[in-house]
Amino acid sequence: METRTPISIPKSPLLKSLSNNSFRLRSPSLNSLRLRRIFDLFDTNHDSLLTIDELTRALSLLGLDTNTSTNDLDAIIKSYVRPGNAGLAYDDFVKLHTSINDFLFGLDDSVEEEAVNKEDQEEADLNEAFKVFDENGDGFISANELQIVLSKLGFNEANEIGRVKMMISSVDLNHDGRVDFSEFKDMMRVLQ
Repeated sequence: METRTPISIPKSPLLKSLSNNSFRLRSPSLNSLRLRRIFDLFDTNHDSLLTIDELTRALSLLGLDTNTSTNDLDAIIKSYVRPGNAGLAYDDFVKLHTSINDFLFGLDDSVEEEAVNKEDQEEADLNEAFKVFDENGDGFISANELQIVLSKLGFNEANEIGRVKMMISSVDLNHDGRVDFSEFKDMMRVLQ
């Protein structure tokens, strides 16, 4: 297997917005699931490759600052594209994500990770993920909030509130029409 030396990633408004607007999941299974879903969502033509256009469009739809020079973004992405490919394959996307993660958050988390109980960290990661969906911060995910997030991410399910309500009811254990943090945790643990 070929090892690639990652290029140095220039500081840019895009990377600043990524570090301010996203969260890092330390649970490998949650992170892997999230990355796969993101890759599939960004791959709009479903050719299993992410092009610079697909990534730029996706970042813009997510409201991230894409005023970064397209040349900088293009250079970063091309350094991870395997020769002969027109874009990032999933494995390349994971390597790019890891490199950006290391750049933004540091390469050595061993001291911090030893200090934080793994279960507490997973709880914190799940709480951050929950906050993405709980747009009004009331401690619940309603069908309307889920619909908004799904719409921002480009999921077709967002077009039909009935389908969104069915999603909510499938994890709504107390049948109150909303997903609380406990129900969200149960759902995410099943997905692991």
